[in-house]
Amino acid sequence: MTLLTIQNLRRSFGQLVAVDGVSFAVEPGELVGLIGPNGAGKTTVFNCISGTIPPAGGSVTFDGDDVTGAAPPALARRGLVRTFQQTRELSTMTVEDNMLLPWRDHPGERAVNALTRSSGVAESERAARERAQTLLEVFDLEDMVDEYASSLSGGQRKLLELARALMLDPKLLLLDEPFAGVNPTLTQRIAAHIKEFNDEGLTLLIIEHELETLTELVDRLVVLANGAVLATGTPNEILNNDRVIDAYLGR
Repeated sequence: MTLLTIQNLRRSFGQLVAVDGVSFAVEPGELVGLIGPNGAGKTTVFNCISGTIPPAGGSVTFDGDDVTGAAPPALARRGLVRTFQQTRELSTMTVEDNMLLPWRDHPGERAVNALTRSSGVAESERAARERAQTLLEVFDLEDMVDEYASSLSGGQRKLLELARALMLDPKLLLLDEPFAGVNPTLTQRIAAHIKEFNDEGLTLLIIEHELETLTELVDRLVVLANGAVLATGTPNEILNNDRVIDAYLGR
């Protein structure tokens, strides 16, 4: 069964048509890139898929269910999780506390359990901390666990954002420019992590302007231009597509 289906998605802002009938699908286990020149509608498509903003028309189907317009927390519980181009860590909280924020179905959130400190609360907290520790080790952030997020470098914040998204054990992870603003060495590290998680079965949809790294990473590319799908295909097919070249060069 197809994991994500976008059908005739539309969204405008006043007179500006940002997304104009976008349709594409993502299969389980795929690693797909969403690219296009500035203003093509990529982030608006992400926002509509992830519930950040509602689409004006069309549908979003995830894991067999129509989730059009569903709120981000509801989508995250279903397994659809996203990151943002500008990282959204809470700077006055520690790295570990940032990791624990998205932990779902915590029994301590229910008043009675929180007051009585039931065994379920303790077990959930232990499981959350163990998962956080494991992910922080994967991303070489374990030594920063007690540091405030504000003390992290820009690259470390990118790693923290990715690690925090994985706390939810998503079925589909939407990454919005994971390589933006980081140096080439860290770009390759992040790309290696993405490939590793994809090899383990995680499905990913990635917006990225850094095409050299992206084209080496993904199975398939979807190209947007002027709010519509211009082309879709393998990286080699897209890089040799005259219409795509024209769109990027503005001819």
